[in-house]
Amino acid sequence: MSRYQDLIFRARNGETILLDGATGTECERRGVPQLKHAWNGGAALSHPEILLDVHKDYIRSGSEIIITNTFANAKHALEDAGQLENFEKYNIEGVRLAIEARKQLSKNVLVAGGVSYWTWTGRKPSSKELSSSIETQANIMKNMGVDFLVLEMMVDMEQMITTLDAVKKTKLPIWVGLTCSIDYKGGIYLGESVEAAIENGESLEKAVMYLNEINVDAICIMHTRIKDTLNCLKELKKVWDGLIGVYPNSSSYNNSKNLESTEWAFKQVMQKEKFIDYAKTWTDFGVDFIGGCCGINVDHIKELKKLIK
Repeated sequence: MSRYQDLIFRARNGETILLDGATGTECERRGVPQLKHAWNGGAALSHPEILLDVHKDYIRSGSEIIITNTFANAKHALEDAGQLENFEKYNIEGVRLAIEARKQLSKNVLVAGGVSYWTWTGRKPSSKELSSSIETQANIMKNMGVDFLVLEMMVDMEQMITTLDAVKKTKLPIWVGLTCSIDYKGGIYLGESVEAAIENGESLEKAVMYLNEINVDAICIMHTRIKDTLNCLKELKKVWDGLIGVYPNSSSYNNSKNLESTEWAFKQVMQKEKFIDYAKTWTDFGVDFIGGCCGINVDHIKELKKLIK
């Protein structure tokens, strides 16, 4: 039985598996400068020793799954950052460092390849461009040895479908991370903010109904406001009977209305004690995988380990 098969077996038999926390914002918190228009995806080349330490610290904290710091490394994002020529290097090194952390500390830890179509400029590639970029990125990750792929911050059905079609060609297991917001009437929609969700108009239910027809192993509520997460889980469970994960974010950009400035507001990150109070409601609900996204750091993950132990 492979590492991945063993993990899925355990989850289906009632264990709650600990994910890592944020890598991008944790690198930033430790002093790594952002790539303008490509978030914190530059750490693998600019500060590999810090990124390696972040992965190792999560493993030491009990995480059994670490996600590569490749969320921002699609071609269109790197092109916006003036780093397109480093597309392969960023993705190769992003995976290599995660695998090196596993090699040094625990052979049983799984490495998930993080994939997204997110844009920090609002410029969306064409479906053809996105498909080619994601397929190339996913194949790099497969060749480097990731255990599975996780699609992160899926907030747009058309782009999600394009991304899914591209990664399926690798034949690797796939998880999908949906980012959701709750509108003023209680409706749950795809979107990083209430305003974006209302404008988008694509419900969580609609996305999950589509994913029910696709061979994905788990759906996660990720990069969603902590206070909204339980309601999103309840909505997800209505139409999905597979494995469920949760890794919400805490805080936002220092200036969330100006995407020219995407530094994280670390002073607004939820204290670990309050985070655990929320996390108890998710474990009581029966999530199979639990961790954190932007803002959530090693201290939060250490407390989560105590909770699920």
